[in-house]
Formats: sequence, structure tokens, C-alpha cells
Amino acid sequence: MIKKSLITALLVLCTSLFAETPASVVADSLEQGNVKDVSRAAGDSVSNKAVVDSVAKLVADTLAAISAEESPDEEDSPEEPPDENFEVSATPLVKGKTGIVAIDTLPVNEWDIPTKRNSLKYAMLFSLLPGGGQYYTEHYVRGGFLTGIEGLLIYDIFFNRSFQRDRLLERAQSFQDSVHYFTSKVLNSPRDSISAYHAKRLEFLERVRAQSDKKMEQEDVRKAELAWLIGIHIYGIFDTYGIWYNNNRRTTEYRDMKTALLWGLLPGGGQIFNHDYGKAGLVYMGLLGAIASVSTSQNMVKYYLDRKHLVEKEDPKSEEYERITERVTYYRKNRNTYIWGGVLIYLYSIADAAVDALLSDFDSPLHMALLPNFSGGAQAVMSLDF
Repeated sequence: MIKKSLITALLVLCTSLFAETPASVVADSLEQGNVKDVSRAAGDSVSNKAVVDSVAKLVADTLAAISAEESPDEEDSPEEPPDENFEVSATPLVKGKTGIVAIDTLPVNEWDIPTKRNSLKYAMLFSLLPGGGQYYTEHYVRGGFLTGIEGLLIYDIFFNRSFQRDRLLERAQSFQDSVHYFTSKVLNSPRDSISAYHAKRLEFLERVRAQSDKKMEQEDVRKAELAWLIGIHIYGIFDTYGIWYNNNRRTTEYRDMKTALLWGLLPGGGQIFNHDYGKAGLVYMGLLGAIASVSTSQNMVKYYLDRKHLVEKEDPKSEEYERITERVTYYRKNRNTYIWGGVLIYLYSIADAAVDALLSDFDSPLHMALLPNFSGGAQAVMSLDF
């Protein structure tokens, strides 16, 4: 219809230009479908009648072609009113599904790369080695980090610390021999020589105590490193199982947030409920390391408190007394820091479990779907379950 109106207006304009006939007469003739009358009316007033006949013939052919393309039913039938209320007319969507097969069958993208090695037995057996489970499941970067960190800790705990301890014991042994020597001199020497021998004895005794302090501090670090080594290895085992699970059974089904919060009251329970086994391993690693560090720091506080009481009886104004007081304060701060660290890890695990449960089906295409609209357009849908 729009094309016919445009051509009619064009013919009126052309006829008016080439003829003296009023444009209204030409328009009335076109509306009645009589193109010959237009030509006759224009030809009566124009000297160049051939031009007018050509224009009229061209317009008539164009109108005939347009009429052949259009169906009479489409011209006569009224247009259907657009569906203004899409939500009422659309089929209700199933939770977690869009109703469109092409969208509902899209794979869930995980940060765990797909692997063809899906044997749980071999994955868990290899996980007993540092980073072995990650190597088996083709996660070589994570496996390399675990192997490197565990290798450094194993070297420091079982080789370097042992070497340092042997050196301290060897050095302390020579000082202990000197203490025994001057003690015997104090007991068996004349009275006028006792003060000199006693001064020498106290000098070597302080060196023995200094070596003992270093030995206790190194033992404190060694125990803490051993706890962190065990925690990292536990994380590697849990992470291996998480990789296998995500590659075989990962779904976007919605998990209840309240249930996740209740499970989260148990350390790592919320992560296991959400099937985030790698995160559960991180929680256990952090809590185990924090608890071990609190214990070792508290042992050092007790050790230096005993040393402080002993030195206090001998000389409370000495430099040794001030140094021991500083060490007590230092290890108390360390202990309190690890306590707060453990509490924060526990609270984080609860919050993380709740958030992961809330967004458990966020990868579902329903949250970011583009659905057809019956009015001829499209409707963007985004939803979030609470």
C-alpha cells in the first residue's frame, strides 16, 4: 500500500510538470484505477503527448507488478493487534530451564579444564604424591606449584632444619663442657679464685642459654612448617577429587542457601555441601596451619616466661632480662595474630558457602537468556534465586 501511494504521488507530480491538467484531476483518476484517463487528460493539454503516454504506461506496469506480488487476503485482512502482555501469553518457564533446547543443552563452563583421565582410583592414588593428582588430571600448572611448594618445605623441614639443629647442638656442647670445667674450678679452687672462675662459668652459661633459645625458636618454625606442609598436601588431595567431580558430575542445580549456612558451621562443611572440594581443602589447610602456629607460639611464650623468671631471680636489671621480655611479647603477638587468622578463615568459609549456594545455578542460561517475543521482538531475561 505504501508503494502504491508513492507511485501515485510520483505520477501526479510528473503529469503536473508535463501538463496543464490540475493535479487533483490526475489524483482522482489514479484513485479510480483509470490510468488511461490520466493519459487522456494530460494529453489534451500537452503538445508532447508521447512523453505523457510513456510515463503513464510505466506507472501502470509498476502498479500491476505490485498487485501481483501482494495477496488479496493480506490486503483485505486486518492486522492482528500486538500481544502487549508477554508474561501472560508466554509458557511458564521451568526453574533452571529456558524451554529452548539449544540453550538448555549448552555445556557448563568451569575453570577446571576437561580431561579424558576420569579414573577416580588413579586420580586419588597419584594425589598421594605432591601435585601428582593434578599431573594425572592434566592440570600441570597447579601441580607444578604444589610440587614446588611442598618440595621446598620438605627440604627445609627434614634437611635444612636438621642441619641447623645439629650445628647448634655441637656448638652448645662445647659451651656446656666449659661450664662443667669452670664449675669444678669453683668447687675445688681457693676462695680468692672463686669469683674469677664463677664469672667465666656465667659467661659460658649465657652462651649455652643463647644456643638453647635458637634451638627452641627453630623447632617452633619447623613444627609450624610441618603443619603447613600437611595442610597443603590435604588441599592437593581435595583439589584432585574436586577436579574429577567437576569433570564428571558438575551441575547447575540450585542449592538452598540456608542449608549451606547450617553446613558451614562445620569447618569446610559448607564447601563440601556445595561440591567445592578444592575450597574445602584450602579451609582445612588454613585452619590446620593457624592452629599449629598458635600452639607453637604458645609453647615459646611458656619457654621464655620460665627463662624470664629464672633471670629475674639472678639479675632483673640485666640486658638478658630485657631481651627475654621482648621475646615474650613477640610470641604473644604471633599467637594472637594466628588466633584471629583462624577465626577469619572460619567466618570466611561460612560466608563463602552461603554465596556459592546463592549463585549455584548462576551458570544456568536462564539467568542471562534472550527469549522470543510474540509481538515480533525479543525479551531479555535475567533472574537470581534467593
